[in-house]
This record gives sequence, C-alpha cells and structure tokens, in this order.
Amino acid sequence: MKTLPVQIAIGLSMTSALVAAFEEPAWAKTPPPAQTLGGLVKLGTDSSGPPLMRGPVPRTGMAPPFPGATPPNFQKEHAVRPENRIGGKRGPQMLPGLTAEQLADFQGGLEDFVKEETAETGLGPVFNDVSCVACHDAGGIGGAGRKTVVRFGRVIDGKFDPLTELGGSLLQKRAIAPEYLERVPLEANITALRITTPLFGAGLIEAIADSTILENVSTPKTDGVMGRAAMVKDPVTGQTRVGRFGWKAQHATLFGFAGDAYLNEVGITSRYFPTENAPNGNQVLLEKADKYADPEDVVDPAVNKTDSEKVTDFMRYLAPVPRGPVSARSKIGADVFKQVGCTQCHKPEMVTSLSAPAGLAGQKVLLYSDLLLHDMGLLGDGIEQPPAKMKEMRTAPLWGLRLRDRYLHDGRATTVDLAILAHDGEAKVIRDKYKALATDKRQAVLEFLNSL
Repeated sequence: MKTLPVQIAIGLSMTSALVAAFEEPAWAKTPPPAQTLGGLVKLGTDSSGPPLMRGPVPRTGMAPPFPGATPPNFQKEHAVRPENRIGGKRGPQMLPGLTAEQLADFQGGLEDFVKEETAETGLGPVFNDVSCVACHDAGGIGGAGRKTVVRFGRVIDGKFDPLTELGGSLLQKRAIAPEYLERVPLEANITALRITTPLFGAGLIEAIADSTILENVSTPKTDGVMGRAAMVKDPVTGQTRVGRFGWKAQHATLFGFAGDAYLNEVGITSRYFPTENAPNGNQVLLEKADKYADPEDVVDPAVNKTDSEKVTDFMRYLAPVPRGPVSARSKIGADVFKQVGCTQCHKPEMVTSLSAPAGLAGQKVLLYSDLLLHDMGLLGDGIEQPPAKMKEMRTAPLWGLRLRDRYLHDGRATTVDLAILAHDGEAKVIRDKYKALATDKRQAVLEFLNSL
C-alpha cells in the first residue's frame, strides 16, 4: 500500500476500485471500560471522550479532524463480525405477529442491509461507508455504532450557514479515488461528530401517530423543560409530518431515513434523493467521477422494490431490544428517575396507531423518549438542520441502552453517568438534581438504565 503525503492511504475494496478513507479518531477505537458492559456503570464527575470541536478546524493534511491513514486491510476492517452475521448468535430479531409477506420482506431487507455496495452499484464518488451494517452493528445488526461522521458549517452573528456549496453540512470521509476526497473547508468555523443511532424497534416508532407525539408538546412540564415537535416534509408525499428519526428528528419516516442514508452515507441516488453529492460541491469533479446514471437505486423486478425500500422493510420489522433483568434496586432507580424529572423528556412509553400495519398496530412502545426537540445548551452540537436549531437535539430513546458503550450524539461519554452529567440547557436543573442525589440513589438510577 502506498502512503500519500497528505496522510491518506489507498486500499483496494471488494470491487478492486481505489477507496480512500480517513481513520477514526483514537477514542472511537479504544475499548470501553469494563464496567460499562453488563454491570453497573461507574460514577463520574464530567464528560469525556472527543472534544466538542467548536471553533477553528484543524488544518493538518487534508484538514478534517482525522489524522492518520487507513489500515491496508480496509476490506477486513469493514467486514461484518461473525457473531452479527445472518443466523449468528446475535442475529436480528423480527417483530412478533408479522404476516408471511412481512417476514419475507424482513429477510429480503436484511440481505440488502448487510450487502457491501460497489462503484458498479452506485457507491460514491464520496461516501462514509460501504454498507448499512458497517455502522449499525453494536449489539447486533441494526444497532448503534462507534464510528463517527462529521458535520461542519459556519456561524456568523449567530446564524448558521451549512456551506452547501462546499459540500456541507455533512463531510463524506471516503471516496472512490483520492482526488475526490472531501475536506473540511477553510470557511468552516464549527464542526461536530455524530455516532450512529440504533434501529431496534424503529418500525414501532414510525407507527406512533403524529398526534400522539404532538400531545407531548402540550404536556405540563417543570424545571425549565419545554420541547417542540420537528415538523418536516415527507419526501414521498410532500406532506408535513412530525420528525422522529435522526439526532435532529430530521426524518418522519423510515423510507426517508433510508433514502437519505443511501445518498449521504453510501453515495447512492434514488428516486426521491436523485442528486449526487459533488466532492466538496465541485461539479467538475463530480462529472469526472460519476460514471453511472441516476437514480442508481433501481427497482428489483423480482420484488418490485428498490434496495432502499427493502432496507426500509428490514428496519420497519426489526424488533426492539427486550428488557434486561429487573432487580429490586433497578425498580428503585426507575422511581428516582421519574422523581428527579427525567421522564419529562424520556417518556417511558407511547402507543402506536391502530391503523398501523400488522405487528405494529396498537403496540406499547417502551422507548423512553418524547421524540421532541429540546434546547440542550452546551450539549447541542452547534449544527442547524431545519427545523432543528443549533442547540436543539431530539430526545434520544433509551431502550436498548445496555447494548451501547458510547453515549450522547458524539459518543464522548464512556458511561451513562457521564452522559447524564453532560446534559445542559432545558435539562440543566434536572441534571443538577441527579448530581445531588445520594450515591445509593444515583447508583440505583444507573442500574435501572442498565436494564433497558
């Protein structure tokens, strides 16, 4: 493997096409502390992990905040781990009560979820990874992940500019050839990391009626907690819906979420996301690099669906993580969690619409989220994705929390306790109440959260 002067390494992908990549930050590859897995998390006093990365952007090499070079075994690094393969001991579980057709859709979607894309199938020219499972694999296929993506922009006089003309606000860290690699533009004065959100139970979240989420807005709250719904446009129908997926609740449906990911994370265009990403907005480079007609995600005549539609089926019918063992102390912790005020945002449950499809209708969704946007103060990532403002973030669902080893939108927290202590803005008063708890009550809260 040849190492280039700009600290980029080139390796062969499965397609024998040149693929360039930046290495993940060191913290993302550091094994998590043993106490975060399977037991009580360690109490802490402050957040840890990567910096918020606000202000001047590092300018070494290609300028993004990822020094180093890709390992020569790029292909091996991105293989699905054996325990997460189809049929493995932690293989994905489907929702109960599905029809035979839904079961077939789930299995077909799973195949596309783990499939590695190639240049011939539309990969790139700029992208973040080669498959869905490459990022969604913590705790099993469809889980969260430790890999990060980078958002950037420019803030002047309090107004956010995504620098769209320079490829913003999302940086694609990889490319099909080195000349197409993106860099954080010199014009950017703010960058932020984001880790992957889990997809377990996503179909149940999608099946919650907009009106149910909107009721959370008007529910009386205390301690400065507010919250508002993210009203977004459905790319298929053009209707305004309540957003619920993504760190900024920027998508209302799983199909919109999938189509966006296919385009912006993998580089594959589709009917509703037809415009290819030009490397840092450079249309000349795009014309040189893009050899395949758009849309690249075409209908499979065998099932009359595109790949993004099939992946949507997989996500829609993927079961939530079952609740872990409940101890006497975790029950106490659940009560303290409510008493402190955490459930004002992390609402324990909602119910899906009775008009949802089989297996999804009239179900309790034990997600521990109100799915609203909240002003998180210093915890906000500084990136604006309308309608979400720079400091606003969606309340992260807590179900399946015990399968994760990094917390918060950027993965900076190595324990649940540190994640709580990093809360700010609307959550500041409740955070301070938690911090003031006696050690045994605080530990009980952590045991409760570690049972989800």
